[in-house]
Order: sequence, then C-alpha cells, then structure tokens
Amino acid sequence: MKLDPESFAARALVAFGFRLLQVWARTIRFRIEDRGKIRELVLSERLIGALWHNRLLLLPFAIRRFVPQRKGAALISASRDGGWLAKLVRRFGFEVVRGSSSRKGASAMLQLADVIAAGQDVVITPDGPRGPVYRPGGGIILLAQKTGARVVPLNFEYSSCWRLRSWDQFVLPRPFAEVRFILGERHEVLPTSTEEEFERERERLKSAMMALVEMP
Repeated sequence: MKLDPESFAARALVAFGFRLLQVWARTIRFRIEDRGKIRELVLSERLIGALWHNRLLLLPFAIRRFVPQRKGAALISASRDGGWLAKLVRRFGFEVVRGSSSRKGASAMLQLADVIAAGQDVVITPDGPRGPVYRPGGGIILLAQKTGARVVPLNFEYSSCWRLRSWDQFVLPRPFAEVRFILGERHEVLPTSTEEEFERERERLKSAMMALVEMP
C-alpha cells in the first residue's frame, strides 16, 4: 500500500530524509563555477534557473550555500512522488509550484510567471518529471517569452557517483565526492511566431544546457 504523503508517517519519513540528506551533504566537497557571473548580478534582475532532472538532488544545498540572496520557487510535479519532493524542498525554505514543465502545464506556468512578477526567481527541471531525458519541455520557453526573464543553465558534475535505473539515470553523489555547481551564461529566449521557430528556441536552450554537461 502506498503511503499517503499527508499522513503522520509520511511527515516523519520526510523529516528523516531531510536529516539524512543534510548529513550526506556535509560529506560533499562543493565547488562553484560561476561562468555567467550570476552572483554579481543585481537582485532586481529576475532569472529562470534550468537544471536537468537527473541532477536536482543537491540543488537546495547549492542555492542556500552559494546564492542565498536569490529567493524564489521551484516547479515540482503534481504527481504523488512530486508530493514527497515538494515537502522536502519546502523544508529548505523554498516556495513550491506544483505542475508540469510541458506546454500543457499552463496553470503552473502562470503561477511561475506570478512569482517572477513578484520579484523572485524560479527553478525548473525542463525535462521532468517523465522525460525524454535532456529535452526541454515547451513550458520553460513560453515562460521566458511571457516574462522576459533570461534562463540560467545550471549543472552539477561529480568526481564519483551512482546512477539509478530510472528513466533519466538519476545521479547520486557518493559520500566525500567533489561536486562542482556550475552556473552558465544567461540565455535569452527569442520571440516566436511559428512552430518551427518555437522548436528552434527549444533546441537553442537544450544546446546551452548541454554545453555545461561533461558526464551525460
């Protein structure tokens, strides 16, 4: 029987998982590569962080450690599994928007647009929650076009890790690994008027994100 994410047992399990992640993360040797000089930007410039789904585990730690001045919200799947992740992310002090990064996730994209309009950043795993891996959904393109916010490709590279047998081969850093948190150059999504132009923008974003990936 699947555990109800709202139950007492589920809350206790999330609390335990949060503590376990904290202990695990303390063994990690973090290093930042701010290639886009994102930490030097004025806070009034709103950004859309874009990270591949299989790299998301350590993102809350990295943001809190290296860019604590930038506040925002994360897009989390509306699925049952996403419910668990949302509870965990909230424990790190981040806001959560539930929904999809696909073009059909209109409600979630509108909520994220409101977050940006309110003066905060957002973070999206554009190939989540079901893939295909390393292919951005259309939602992030629409969000960037609607808000004018530029996308910052993000990535983690690991000196040692495990790969899960999931659709995206989710990456788990081994204890005491060195983990590089890479912030790329700001990427501007251009306006489009045809499906062909839209797909071209999707491919441009994919290329910008994959340029940071050393270990696919």
